[in-house]
Amino acid sequence: MFTLRQIRFLVALADHLSFSQAAEACFVTQPTLSSGIKELEAILGLQLFERTKRSVMLTPNGAEIADRARRLLLDAEEITVLAAAHRNPFKGDLRLGAIPTIGPYLIPHALPAIRSALPGIKLFLREEMTEPLIEGLMTGRLDVILIALPFDTGNLHIQPLFEDGYHLAYPPDWPALAGTGAHVLEQFKGQLMLLEKGHCLQRHALAAYPGQLAKGLNDFAATSLNTLIAMVSEGLGVTLLPDLAVRAGVAGDNAVRLTPLPDACPRQVVLAWRPGSARAAVFEKLSDVLRRHRKMD
Repeated sequence: MFTLRQIRFLVALADHLSFSQAAEACFVTQPTLSSGIKELEAILGLQLFERTKRSVMLTPNGAEIADRARRLLLDAEEITVLAAAHRNPFKGDLRLGAIPTIGPYLIPHALPAIRSALPGIKLFLREEMTEPLIEGLMTGRLDVILIALPFDTGNLHIQPLFEDGYHLAYPPDWPALAGTGAHVLEQFKGQLMLLEKGHCLQRHALAAYPGQLAKGLNDFAATSLNTLIAMVSEGLGVTLLPDLAVRAGVAGDNAVRLTPLPDACPRQVVLAWRPGSARAAVFEKLSDVLRRHRKMD
């Protein structure tokens, strides 16, 4: 019968496709890892990897087994976490993933309240876009994620936190704007700049006024809110900024003007974790802290 150690070797090599990098990730020597993979292949009676002098590739059978192996390791880790959670669920490391348009504008301000409410928790923050965050959660790389809906989250447990609306940012030498957001944005067809594809905020911003904004987009797409603000300050167009980022001072000293868009459809900020997680009580407490802190801002 194979061992969890051999399964870890398999997953590491499947992830890195390099014996040296996989060995480093597993904190073993390369010969030890190579021997473990060969033993596993002998036990299973299947070739899991194709090896040449220059490359390592998963076989079709190897790819399927590696997917099952990841789930097996996650289940094994959950057993350890479950035992620790029963002993003291509010103590230990917590790996929190957050999208870049929420994490830096909420977590630093909420951190003192988090430490006060969860003194036994050591928080590690990872910023990524939504898809890799969900992947990281499902594979056990992350414990809980802070994202915005709408987004397909599968069977994850979703804990709503708050709604986040928008402000319109426009160049400083333009006259002050009046009227509803829909009326204001009608004036700027072809001048609206958003984040590039892959950022869920692009879809959320377009959904702020369903069916009205897509045809009015500028050709420019940015990789960050800071880049968008810099472009607006140069008079190159307008953009939508989340209220959360505006309240956190994302505009800084940039020369942009801001006007609220109260009639825009907001995005829904949520915490998400694996269903049945042994640390659900900790995540619920974290949700309460973030929700209360948001109301105080």
